[in-house]
Amino acid sequence: MKNIRLLKDRLISKTFLALTILSISTVILIGVGLFYKSTPILNSTSLYNLLFSSEWKPFKEAFGFYPFIVGTLWVTAIAIIIALPLSMLTAIYLSEYAHIRVRKLVLPLIELLSGIPPVLYGVWGVLVIVPLIQDKIAPHFVEFTTGYSVLAGGIVLAIMIFPLIISIVIEVFDNVPQDLRNASLSLGATQWQTVKKVVLRKSFDGIVAAVVLAISRAFGETIAVLMVCGNLAQVPHSLFDSAYPLPALIANNYGEMMSIPMYDSALMFAALLLFVIIFLFNALSRIILYRIEKRNN
Repeated sequence: MKNIRLLKDRLISKTFLALTILSISTVILIGVGLFYKSTPILNSTSLYNLLFSSEWKPFKEAFGFYPFIVGTLWVTAIAIIIALPLSMLTAIYLSEYAHIRVRKLVLPLIELLSGIPPVLYGVWGVLVIVPLIQDKIAPHFVEFTTGYSVLAGGIVLAIMIFPLIISIVIEVFDNVPQDLRNASLSLGATQWQTVKKVVLRKSFDGIVAAVVLAISRAFGETIAVLMVCGNLAQVPHSLFDSAYPLPALIANNYGEMMSIPMYDSALMFAALLLFVIIFLFNALSRIILYRIEKRNN
């Protein structure tokens, strides 16, 4: 009887191990598969030209990804610039100032935002943000714009990553020992001085990790960005220029223009670029979180 129980225990342990290895293998297989499918274009064109050339002429087998990379960086940077201060102030209020009832009421509403499908954010961007930029904001700075711009993409992405940053930052704030706050207040510091000198300093690494995770989310977002950025293969020079981020390029073209030689491989290289960037950012955030846990222990 005892042997049967031990056998069951070992069987369950081995099964869980196999499932864990399968989960990890999926990520590795995706990376290897993308690299394998990108090999034809990597063999025919130098990596430097792929990354830094602006020439995008698929019919002539000229695949320069520079406009797409810059467009992705513009949209992501705008999203972080808008979302970070708003998220930080909201997180500070909910964690340090808000009554517990307010926190219990507001937090679920913020978390609800993360469950809304991206296509709804895209529709909202087309109906509200694009006309707002075209009619109200852009005329003060440029002669004409359609409103489909990196600014529209950045605003929509900022709303999408807003709940992610708030949730992580509040969790990080909650891990700051209450004794440190009490010690600061007992020395005569105001609540804001305690937040600034104690809570934010102790949470700095966690805030950085939250931002890194948010950047990873912003890099990979596809549908909403595709709907509001204009999708022009050009290097944007202002907030009101259109752009064509990498996820939108892949979603728009894969499956439609496969008859063009090397186009399949070029789009797979774009996917590989995104995969590597997101993988590196996630690895960086994990390292930061590991350092926080190690320090707290």
